[in-house]
Amino acid sequence: MSERQSAKKLATPAGTDADDPFAALPDAILQHILSFLPVQPAVRTCVLAWRWRHLWEGMPGLRITAANAPEPPCAPDDLVSSGELREFVDHLLLLRGGAPLDSCEFMFDVRADADVPHVNLWIRHVIRCQLRRLELSITRENDDRGLRFHVDNLPLVSRHLRRLELYDTELNDSFLDFSGCPGLEELEINNGGFIRAKRISSKSVKRLSVIDCSFNDRFRTRIDVPSLISLQLDDPWDRTPVLGSMPLLVAASVRLGTGCVMSLDWCDTSDSGDCDDENCPGCYGLEGDYRTAIGANKNRSVLLNGLSEASSLVLTDDSKAQKFIFKRDVKWCPTFRKLKTLVLNDYWCVPPDFRELACLLEHSPVLEKLTIQMFSKGPEHEVQINGSYRPMEGSTAISENLKIVEVKCEVVDEGVLKVLDFLQTLNIDFNFEDEEEILAKDGPTTPINCIKKWKV
Repeated sequence: MSERQSAKKLATPAGTDADDPFAALPDAILQHILSFLPVQPAVRTCVLAWRWRHLWEGMPGLRITAANAPEPPCAPDDLVSSGELREFVDHLLLLRGGAPLDSCEFMFDVRADADVPHVNLWIRHVIRCQLRRLELSITRENDDRGLRFHVDNLPLVSRHLRRLELYDTELNDSFLDFSGCPGLEELEINNGGFIRAKRISSKSVKRLSVIDCSFNDRFRTRIDVPSLISLQLDDPWDRTPVLGSMPLLVAASVRLGTGCVMSLDWCDTSDSGDCDDENCPGCYGLEGDYRTAIGANKNRSVLLNGLSEASSLVLTDDSKAQKFIFKRDVKWCPTFRKLKTLVLNDYWCVPPDFRELACLLEHSPVLEKLTIQMFSKGPEHEVQINGSYRPMEGSTAISENLKIVEVKCEVVDEGVLKVLDFLQTLNIDFNFEDEEEILAKDGPTTPINCIKKWKV
């Protein structure tokens, strides 16, 4: 045997073939690589060599999927039916025992109601394996009733769990009480159901996303997450949830009406949720809201009070209906004493008095940057008009720190000019150095002298 072959043999881990291209890699590295595979092909690596026979048992991550999973992450030959999946996962979890897990993903469709409690047992089992990240993407798409997957009515208990991702999941108060998960810091809920959930509660969560979720039509779900530093709330269905105190909040984005979803927070006759019709389902008779059928005061602010400690806010409403949550909250507008960056859309810019916009600016004493998106869905706007605040003696209506004002729009029309008119009354000057370029972009849509007339 040559000296080189002898050295290679000595460097090869016990139980491996000297010709194995992975022979030099330690078991922990191979187990980490296997974690990126769905569990079926990962387990089948046990036939490669003697060394691989039990490697899968120590994988730090499990990706449990089936043939009916949405957009499966593996080839069709690697997938199994629902019945086979149940038997496979039962044996998988039994054989690997309580080996620690860093991550576990459940991605499949549950066909039968009888399988729901069985899947919940799998979830409880992996939680007990010192799991740090859990993703549930379990659908009920083939159910004629259109049901989401129902988690069991028990709280999660784990001091190791750090991140929880829930997709297409029907939730309840017990499951959403995260007092038993003191290390949980990130919570993402997408297309979740809060029909039976009155509260999300956690003292440890720092980043929360609630996207495209449905809530109850008779009460408002309360979000009590006092350690939150980042919040994303997009398109809540039915009733907008109530935000509790968040003294550590840094950045928040609340976008209403961005999709084709139904909201019950609207009224034909009032834009602030205070019409005189006690039979109005939008304004009255809502359990836990600030008004009941007899006009009692409770929980006046739905969103703004909870957002009042943020330094960066995005507040938009693109709904077509007369949605009143933001405008109602403005009646009890808090002071945003830390707010430095604010992004709004045309919902806030209602002439002639621009009451809602004025109120936010007056209650933001340290604001440094204001962006208003007029009929613009985001960065794909055609025109951006820049301005800044010009302090004047005795003028304290808005923040003297307001150095950047951006008005973004598709076209400079009469509505945009009215906004510019109003902002100018607050001593905000606009820069029209690129006036010809703006007019060129607008083309025939805007009168050629529109901006020039406005400046006179």
